[in-house]
Amino acid sequence: MLALQQISKAFSTPQGALHVLDEIDLTLARGESLALMGESGSGKSTLLHIAAGLEVPDQGRVVIDGQILSSLNEPARAKLRRQQLGLVFQQFHLVPSLDVIDNLTLQAKLARRADTEWSAYLLDRLGLSGREHHYPEQLSGGQQQRLAIGRALAVRPTLLLADEPTGNLDEQSADTVLALLLDLVKETQCALLMVTHSARVAAPLNRTFRLHLGRLKETKQ
Repeated sequence: MLALQQISKAFSTPQGALHVLDEIDLTLARGESLALMGESGSGKSTLLHIAAGLEVPDQGRVVIDGQILSSLNEPARAKLRRQQLGLVFQQFHLVPSLDVIDNLTLQAKLARRADTEWSAYLLDRLGLSGREHHYPEQLSGGQQQRLAIGRALAVRPTLLLADEPTGNLDEQSADTVLALLLDLVKETQCALLMVTHSARVAAPLNRTFRLHLGRLKETKQ
């Protein structure tokens, strides 16, 4: 589902080039979950953004479901992101002026893949049934993050990319959100690549990799 092949990335600094990714290779199969760990500034989010086509590597290529991102123009990459990718971030990025149901279906409508039955099912699984017309400010942090996850899954993505999705939550809420996320990933058989700083959060996923000094190494569970 996802292949990162010989990915390298450097940023310019006053002290010279800062190499954050050095010939990274990574593959992720449909239905598989993978945690990406590493210290702050190690390049975890950069690698995730490259996987999403939001940043361009200096070297290497990204292949999603057989499509090479670098071979697509920007409109084609944007279409692929809308229709095949789900994105979840530490910040919820909900639209304050939209209620729960409109936030949930926003990405699916943009991709022209809205499904009333699937949306209703997600609301139930997210524990938000009966709150369809509440606004984000009327929800707890855990409820807002569950809604953000639902929005990403409403399009039925083949690949879900999550950047510290439980980072703003207390431990109990984080555990609930993570369990729900993994359940829905299993149900939909999408692939999950999740950035996290927490070994406890990474533990339930199928594989864990650590990024250090630009290199990627799989760690034992």
